[in-house]
Amino acid sequence: MSYRLTQLLAIDHPIIQAPMAGVSTPALAAAVSNSGGLGSLGIGASSVDQARAAILNTRELTSRPFSVNLFCHASAQRDNALEQAWIENLRPLFAEFGGMPPEALSEIYKSFINHQEMLAMLLETAPAAVSFHFGVPERSVVQALHDRGIVTLATATRPEEALLIQARGVDVIVAQGYEAGGHRGMFDDKALDTRLSTFALVQLLKKQVTLPIVAAGGIMDGAGIRAMLTIGADAVQLGTAFLLCPESAADEGYRQQLNSSRSHQTDMTHAISGRAARSLDNDYCRHGRATGKEAVPAYPVAYDIGKALASLAKKQGHHGYSAHWAGQGVNLIREMPAAELLQTLVQEAGL
Repeated sequence: MSYRLTQLLAIDHPIIQAPMAGVSTPALAAAVSNSGGLGSLGIGASSVDQARAAILNTRELTSRPFSVNLFCHASAQRDNALEQAWIENLRPLFAEFGGMPPEALSEIYKSFINHQEMLAMLLETAPAAVSFHFGVPERSVVQALHDRGIVTLATATRPEEALLIQARGVDVIVAQGYEAGGHRGMFDDKALDTRLSTFALVQLLKKQVTLPIVAAGGIMDGAGIRAMLTIGADAVQLGTAFLLCPESAADEGYRQQLNSSRSHQTDMTHAISGRAARSLDNDYCRHGRATGKEAVPAYPVAYDIGKALASLAKKQGHHGYSAHWAGQGVNLIREMPAAELLQTLVQEAGL
């Protein structure tokens, strides 16, 4: 087993808890870090003040390294006609719950690209690691983080993205296979998705880049961890496996859905947010399949109305329009505290 990534991150075990914006919490990240893995916070949808508070809160709970994750997507290409058509498309769904859709949509959060206030906050608080999704910032930003002693990671779904990550000076590549839950990390969401599995992607990247590689997607237990390390991954990243931990922010409806079956299907949908993301197959996914991804506005503009519909439906006890992100391994999920899960994974993998 390679130890270069555990040494780089100063962690005991080559296991990273995926950031999972909206689900990860300081308590979850701290529990994983305190158990020898790398806990993570998803702050891509947070304001600067919210992100700072989450980092400081986590630091109160652990003295071990943890990571924070930022979104590096291109600004949304606004199309008013498309956005209005999508509002009208969803109007009957709002009406089912006695509500009205918003009159207009907003780009609900900023990309980290050219976000100087967020960069300044990271340089001020200096988390041990910062990771990027949907792209990678300019080399000068990566260097500024390095100068502050921060390790950097970035997601790649294909070799071309990995080569750009390496060229920008990032320290670690997170190889996200098509099995992974949540948003695909593709740099260009309009490009053809080659849908490489974690298994195939890790092996391809080992031949094309020199950086440490973290395998992400479909890994739920020690057997999966051992398999990824055997084919050359330096570490693994698990997200779905941690959803039922009591420290996660998954709400009661999310937990009920996860516990309702061990034969869940997942779907890669654009409908909820405007970008491809793997979710438990639900009413929103089915609506998206019926309408087609061309009808959905850009990310994260579509997420504005997606969140509004989910909130309205949840108030009436209906969870079929929520973003219940989950990977293909979801039916292997286990419910236990994060520290216990981390130690179970370590034991199963024989680390």
